[in-house]
Amino acid sequence: MAPTFWHIRSSKGTACCSLVSSVLPSQDYYGKELQKLEDLKTNACVTSSRPPLKVVRDALERVHEEVVARYYGCGLVVPECLASCRILDLGSGSGRDCYLLSQLVGEQGHVTGIDMTESQVEVAKKHIAYHMDKFGYQKPNVEFLQGYMEKLGDIGLADESYDIVISNCVINLAPDKRAVLREAYRVLKSGGEMYFSDVYASQHLSEAVRKHRVLWGECLAGALYWKDLYNIAEEVGFSPPCLVTASPITISNKELESIIGNCRFVSATFRLFKVPESSQAGPGQVIYNGGIVGHEQELVFDANFTFKEGEVVDVDAEMAAILRSSRFAEEFLIRASEANTAAPQGCCRKGMKEKICNPFQLLERLAAPGPASCPGGTCGPPGCC
Repeated sequence: MAPTFWHIRSSKGTACCSLVSSVLPSQDYYGKELQKLEDLKTNACVTSSRPPLKVVRDALERVHEEVVARYYGCGLVVPECLASCRILDLGSGSGRDCYLLSQLVGEQGHVTGIDMTESQVEVAKKHIAYHMDKFGYQKPNVEFLQGYMEKLGDIGLADESYDIVISNCVINLAPDKRAVLREAYRVLKSGGEMYFSDVYASQHLSEAVRKHRVLWGECLAGALYWKDLYNIAEEVGFSPPCLVTASPITISNKELESIIGNCRFVSATFRLFKVPESSQAGPGQVIYNGGIVGHEQELVFDANFTFKEGEVVDVDAEMAAILRSSRFAEEFLIRASEANTAAPQGCCRKGMKEKICNPFQLLERLAAPGPASCPGGTCGPPGCC
């Protein structure tokens, strides 16, 4: 088979030109063909849309160099307010994010990494002692398991056993994405969160794209149509997805462009919450107390809500329920809205200003000059579909 060059560029990363002599299924692809980050044939899965906090950068510097070199993900997936949390990382690979989060949850917290690829799990496991010594922990607060994220019960993960589930550019590799979200929902505690980055498409993918093995292994052929995420989340029982960030992925190779056609791709971060019925009420007003480390002045919760310390913010019923039931409850004063003028609820609700929930629209807003380019708030253009 003659070698072929593929060239894909993300606006947040560097160009990636790689030599492809054969294409393996994703399990072999991430275990055998890829030995280090530079072996990726595209950079669709190494894009990040906003710089990490200093505490995160410092934590990352303490992660073993082999773990970092063998990690392939969409930048960093680090939610806020993590002290003493139990976190599950779906598709943990060599364990980079797990070791980073191990420091942020502290010795009283716990991080579990699951990956389908034996060689990646082995890399992660062999550095546990190194990291626990580096962090000054008396006993490990991380573990790594080999298994499938669609079948967490097969590796013994119990119902309602985690505060947070994270994932970094791997759900696109799962054929049954409903099963992944269903399992994440099952293992989350009431009020728990799924915080994840992945690649999304602007439309349903053609069969030619879905069966292209280079595009599959490089995170594009398995990309979910972004609207389907909202439908699946609702079916599973999650609150409507909160869009956090988005970064564009552009393709400059003519051969790949002809296969993909007019479809566009984006790397986006979403957060989903397991909100109990008892927390679901009407809209409210909230005041952030500034107590989250690294976010003392303001908390950019998602693309639609930014909470400044001591400032009253009107929120819709969905956001009020999320803050009331989640680990963020102690960080906010929450009260019923004084008038029925709360912020927009849901995506494309008639009679209300719409939230930004389309990641491609968020890209347009971020690229626009002036106030519309600011994160959080509801300053973007109207309409989200």
